[in-house]
Amino acid sequence: MNNTYSKSEMMIVAAARELAGQHVCFVGVGLPNIAVNLAKRTIAPDLELVYEAGVFGARPARLPLSIGDPTIVTGATAVTSMWDLFSLYLQGGLIDVGFLGAAQIDRFGNINTTVIGPYDRPTTRLPGSGGACEIAINARQVFVIMRQSRRSFVDRIDFRTSPGNLGGAENAARIRREQGWLGSGPSVVVTDLGIYHFDESGEMRLDAMHPGVTVEQVREATGWEAAIAPDVRTTPAPSAEELRLIRVELDPEGAYTR
Repeated sequence: MNNTYSKSEMMIVAAARELAGQHVCFVGVGLPNIAVNLAKRTIAPDLELVYEAGVFGARPARLPLSIGDPTIVTGATAVTSMWDLFSLYLQGGLIDVGFLGAAQIDRFGNINTTVIGPYDRPTTRLPGSGGACEIAINARQVFVIMRQSRRSFVDRIDFRTSPGNLGGAENAARIRREQGWLGSGPSVVVTDLGIYHFDESGEMRLDAMHPGVTVEQVREATGWEAAIAPDVRTTPAPSAEELRLIRVELDPEGAYTR
């Protein structure tokens, strides 16, 4: 197998590795779907996958095409209504990680998946929240995977679909406490350039760059003055087995990796 990898494959592998040690993950559509299913086949075999269609403990034999794909119910621990899943599992505090995608994100991890441009006259209308807002509020942690550019990493998002650290960690902690939200907010953002975590102020900090990526590239693809760790590391390249799983088992048509 050709071990030369694409930026998208590096991003998916890096995101999957971040799930090491996690137990219950609420899976969003799109890129989170392939990253989480790769993690289950590699670094987190006991990870319980939760899909908002009403499936807990999913064990899909192949990559689900959507949250409603029948393959997600095969071998699942429970198949229930969406109402039960959100009220009893998510709002019951049973979800360790919510794994989401985003069209726009700001430095505090607030996410837009609703519109690009003014809400009443958008230039682009996006899929909307789905269950993402509830996941962002109530999952103990939130992981995000997305491609990075100045159009996606913006100083101010056009619409706040899912709250992150709002205006900063202190403000976010107060609002979450007052509103009774269960989650602590975003903790990881993985892009095709690197891996971000959040500092004590609640702002994203670049902790790792993928092989071949430079600080200049990161700054050029960020709509604010990017915070970069003084000891920023290099992400280990994908292994041959990780690439095989993506190309042969999970995404043979290249829907996520083209």
